[in-house]
Amino acid sequence: MTTASYSSGDVIADRRAGYARLLAADGELLAAADLMQQALELVPNWAAGWDLLGDYHDKSGDVAGAIAAWRHLEALDDAGVFGARLKLALHGASPAGEGTAVSYVEALFDQYAPKFENSLVGKLGYRVPEMLDDLVAEEMGRLGIAQFERGLDLGCGTGLMGQRLRGKVAYLEGIDISAAMIAETARKGIYDRLDKAELVAALNGRRADADLVTAADVFIYCGALQPVLAALVPALRPGGVVAFSLEAHDGEEAVFLRPSLRYAHGPSATRDAVVVAGLELLRFEAVVLRFDRGAPINGLLVVARKPPLDVHAANDGAGAGGDVAA
Repeated sequence: MTTASYSSGDVIADRRAGYARLLAADGELLAAADLMQQALELVPNWAAGWDLLGDYHDKSGDVAGAIAAWRHLEALDDAGVFGARLKLALHGASPAGEGTAVSYVEALFDQYAPKFENSLVGKLGYRVPEMLDDLVAEEMGRLGIAQFERGLDLGCGTGLMGQRLRGKVAYLEGIDISAAMIAETARKGIYDRLDKAELVAALNGRRADADLVTAADVFIYCGALQPVLAALVPALRPGGVVAFSLEAHDGEEAVFLRPSLRYAHGPSATRDAVVVAGLELLRFEAVVLRFDRGAPINGLLVVARKPPLDVHAANDGAGAGGDVAA
């Protein structure tokens, strides 16, 4: 399990950091940054302290101060648990890269696991597993699939997607980067097998044995889709189905990093990535994924198929993908 230490080990520094948090909560961000700076003079190698200082500077509008703090953080946090590279990239001070910030995502969900479902479903109106499952069920009917033989749920989390899939899949595997998430879902007995792994590494180690692969709000942490799909397609059997969600944007960029440190993908580039990966597009729909501070988070639901070995079957399925729904 990956954890981020939020204690400096120094009582006085921790006390000053605690006061800084209270000031920040009251909107006194400049005072919070000043007090945090004082704490760091006592413990200059405290990674979490530099992370907090960067956040206080950022929220106060002092971008230069935030970048300087996160540069310190980046030098101290070799594993990247605090996501300094992503925060610097967001402000144009570092390249974001195309892959997943593995240690950051792992630490994020290890800490989030106990309150994950209550926060996401209860407070944010999260319905992605339900919506993806509905699309999968519709395509099963259209393709004449009574049940999938072997399913793989990427980023399975606490099993919200797996619960929906369980009746549709004879043998269901879950993969997640977070040990805490795996522990949460293991208690539910949803999956036939659970593995803690980074998804591209896990996919690269598989043979073509899955006839369903799902990824509900997983690729939003991965950046570019091409490397993920290049690993995913070989893990699918011919005729196998993949269903995933993305956060979306209306700009020209293929993908960009949001202040949430999640990636948003462009619809046109997403379509292209699916086709280039060798998949047949079955469904491509614009939806509201959830709400954040009352504002809708727009996204895409994608269902695609690896062409079956039977050429005639492939031709029968061609053209099933519709336009982006409004």
